[in-house]
Amino acid sequence: MKIVIADDVSRHGIDMLRAIDSSWQVVDLGHEKVDAAARKQRLLDEIPTAEALIVRSATKATAQLLEHATRLRVIGRAGVGVDNVDLDAATRRGVVVMNTPGGNAGSVAEHSIALMLALARRIPQADLSLKQGKWEKKAFLGQELRGKALGLVGFGRIGAEVARLAQALGMQVSAYDPLIAPRLASDQNVKLVPSLEELFASSDFVSLHASATPETRQLVNSKTLAAARKGVRIVNCARGELVDEAALLEALNSGKVAGAGLDVFETEPPKDTALVAHANVIATPHIAGSTEEAQEIVGIRIAEQVRDYLVDGVVRNAVNLPPVSAEEYRRLRPYLELGEKLGKFLVQITGGPLEQISISYDGGLADLNTHLVKSAVLTGVLRRTLSDEEVNMVNAASLAESRGLEVTEVRSARRAAASNSLGVALKGASGTMSVLGAVGLHDSMRILGMNNVDVEAPLKGPVLVIQNQDVPGVIGRVGTLLGERKINIGSFALGRNGDSHEAIGLVNVDQSVPAEILAELRSIPAIRSAQLVEME
Repeated sequence: MKIVIADDVSRHGIDMLRAIDSSWQVVDLGHEKVDAAARKQRLLDEIPTAEALIVRSATKATAQLLEHATRLRVIGRAGVGVDNVDLDAATRRGVVVMNTPGGNAGSVAEHSIALMLALARRIPQADLSLKQGKWEKKAFLGQELRGKALGLVGFGRIGAEVARLAQALGMQVSAYDPLIAPRLASDQNVKLVPSLEELFASSDFVSLHASATPETRQLVNSKTLAAARKGVRIVNCARGELVDEAALLEALNSGKVAGAGLDVFETEPPKDTALVAHANVIATPHIAGSTEEAQEIVGIRIAEQVRDYLVDGVVRNAVNLPPVSAEEYRRLRPYLELGEKLGKFLVQITGGPLEQISISYDGGLADLNTHLVKSAVLTGVLRRTLSDEEVNMVNAASLAESRGLEVTEVRSARRAAASNSLGVALKGASGTMSVLGAVGLHDSMRILGMNNVDVEAPLKGPVLVIQNQDVPGVIGRVGTLLGERKINIGSFALGRNGDSHEAIGLVNVDQSVPAEILAELRSIPAIRSAQLVEME
């Protein structure tokens, strides 16, 4: 057995691997005293005969590298993010990719609390003043965290740990996370709020713990900041993309935001230093998870996980598909894509928080590995919701369970409408929405129905989903309005429910539809709702 360790990981983890079997060859490139070019060449020399590869963030496990790794069975990432690993290439080659989620949760949570304390007591400013020979006691009157309201954006592992630490300091904690069941938050004495605006309006401190998705990009913006309490303090140890930095700088200058503690930035290192240099900003260079303890923990954990897989075949914290035969993967692949797209489509038009996900398999699809299809559906749902977790095909089911989501599966006889169709239904605060889809010619993805109404359209976006009364003139008014606003229609599908006199329209458009045009559509008397679904 040969294990190649490409980056600097815990020596204790390396020693543990070497102690397993004297015949095992553990090649530690991370501690070799060579430059980057020489280490890259050493990796190319060693990887063809390696069964396992362990990396941190420096080494890129690209498709080109994996072409040389003909014996590779597992890639271990000492850390959370796997952007440096080509997951598709690894999956195609039957290579399990594992990471170590939660290994640095404590470190990030502590850094978030440290920034809150530093903001409240103006510690960096006081330190600098004293080092400049000044003694300005009155200039640095601070505030206690005790009794203050803390709002958390995202309530995953890190958010929950921040809540625990903050409560120990006497803070009152609330959170916004559409995917968290209320009982899971209440069990930890955390109040869930229904909107970001309400969270900002009720918080003295706001701490961000969400992942970077299209929905969370710049969620701290002029709108949310306008809703905030005057004097709010904002902490971001999650992702730089969560903050509109220009809007935050403007709010700092106006006094709306009293201070910000930032460990991450839209561009790293920041090119525009105006925000970093602001007198009321405490900035650190993306070090929230960088503690000796965290690096030691993730190094040991990944060594244990790789050992358990190589010795016993136990897979833990896998972030890609488990190994399947080439033939099974070939048959499954279009349905995995269909499941993820249906989940992604439906979650955008279902009101949260979600309570239940139902998945139905029809025809020959019910005979395939539906566990993987279920994971694909859950991946599509969870990736489009606010969370600080990395969502993937393997961990999606456990994440759904941890969020209190009930997942049910039904295998039924072949439907008259379509064979091999896949149905998804989401139950949220505003009711249940459902969609039925199938794989068409050349693996094209299609919607066959919504809310038990037959309506067929391409499953690609952007898509306008319109629910309206079944009365004359609606299609014409929608088409005219979009045409006047220079929104080109690719296709317009309409389905009717004769019993309820309701209709559903799926309008594939060539570009995104601005909020103001959506508002105009909703103002048409017969239209009950008009929502834009982005599929890319």
